[in-house]
Amino acid sequence: MQHPDLLRELARRPLCCDGAMGTQLLERGMTSGQCGMLWNVERPEAVGDIHRAYRNAGCELITTNSFGGTRFVLERHGLADRVSELNRAAAQVARAAAGGSGWVLGDVGPFGDFLEPVGDVTPDELRAAFRDQITALIEGGADAVLVETMSDPAEAVVGVEAAKACDARIPVIVTYAFQKTAPGHFRTLMGPTVAEAVRRAIAAGADIVGANCGTGLSLDDYLDLGHQLLGVAGTTPVMVQPNAGAPRTEAGKTIYDATPEQMAGTARQLLAAGVRIIGGCCGTTPLHLTAMGRAMHGADR
Repeated sequence: MQHPDLLRELARRPLCCDGAMGTQLLERGMTSGQCGMLWNVERPEAVGDIHRAYRNAGCELITTNSFGGTRFVLERHGLADRVSELNRAAAQVARAAAGGSGWVLGDVGPFGDFLEPVGDVTPDELRAAFRDQITALIEGGADAVLVETMSDPAEAVVGVEAAKACDARIPVIVTYAFQKTAPGHFRTLMGPTVAEAVRRAIAAGADIVGANCGTGLSLDDYLDLGHQLLGVAGTTPVMVQPNAGAPRTEAGKTIYDATPEQMAGTARQLLAAGVRIIGGCCGTTPLHLTAMGRAMHGADR
């Protein structure tokens, strides 16, 4: 396990995270609606190829293929009894690809419902589900836990608490998905502001905070969002993973138009602003991350 060293390394230099997983699986033959986590055991070589492509692009942080890894999500595919198996395999495949000089982020996405009182799931029930997933990710070799694409700070807080209960030493990253509600103003889909979302994550014990994904955000929006995150995070490191620009639909297919060069320019600006981890989200590919990694490494030198 390398997790005791990750935060020290991050204090020394910025790090490059990887990019999208889902679209890469689709390009390799996964069908829409299929459980991508099954590929960790049925086609681990394909998942490993994606991880290695990002690693070869210069990404130092490799994210496990476990976004929908809670029992709440897996039970929709009839796989609730395979939480440990599929998450452990996800971390093992990523660990093999990351090698000895990379870090593995155990990916924990939203559980797909609402906590009480809006929904029927209690914080204790969600905490138990997150703990089952995170325990398996750590057993498989994850160095840190990435609680990502959050909309509800309460869910993010439960994710942090679950991770720290599994291993108090492990770094926990919380990233939210934001939408722009007015020029210069961002909120999560559940309504909280940048300040509220970030402060609640930090108060719960998050070691790194930030944003990934977003609804219709341009690259300029992500830069603005990055500045706002830095403004409220204080001494807590910030991570930003932009989509490859705002998506559009063409012939029933979602298209992301940002080029690798444009993403590299955004990476340079985010780095100059003080963001410590930069990666990609929806629509990004190893080509985008190659350009972004080169931009970051050049700035680091």
